[in-house]
Amino acid sequence: MKIETVETLFQEELKDIYDAEKRLVRALPKMAKAASSADLRAALEEHLEVTKGQVQRLEQVFESLGVPAKAKSCAGMKGLIEEGEEVMSEDAAETLRDAALIGAAQRVEHYEIAAYGTARTLAEHLGNELAAQLLQETLDEEKEADEKLTEISEKLLERMGETASEAPGHKVQSGKPQKTSSSKA
Repeated sequence: MKIETVETLFQEELKDIYDAEKRLVRALPKMAKAASSADLRAALEEHLEVTKGQVQRLEQVFESLGVPAKAKSCAGMKGLIEEGEEVMSEDAAETLRDAALIGAAQRVEHYEIAAYGTARTLAEHLGNELAAQLLQETLDEEKEADEKLTEISEKLLERMGETASEAPGHKVQSGKPQKTSSSKA
């Protein structure tokens, strides 16, 4: 497709985001199932429901433009989901896998934050207040999800730090585990 106008660019961005969200609706249940932390599992399940609402919100944006809701393959989200699947298949302790899952989920959130920020700015430029407002709602939800994942990550890492502090050869300073130096030369 040749992009010659801001309107066309906006529609192409929306198609990309629409595909990304639909892919995420399929991926989040798998991620939630792979999580061992109840907090992480609940956050992923909650975000699944939020994401379903985001898909509907995108459909409202398409409707406001008078164009059908249509997806175009989002290579970025496809790659991020593949990375998440790799994390889920890693042989790792539960807490470490959860930390890795959070990292994968946050990369998804950051991708979405960038995509929705761009689309919202295009909508504002075009004077489409309804689309800008709907996209801002989703942008806010993505930022909230990212913050929640950070909180869960910090709790997990804190627990891991407590475990590491009990291991021989480690000491904790300022709540962070550090390897003690060996006296061997």
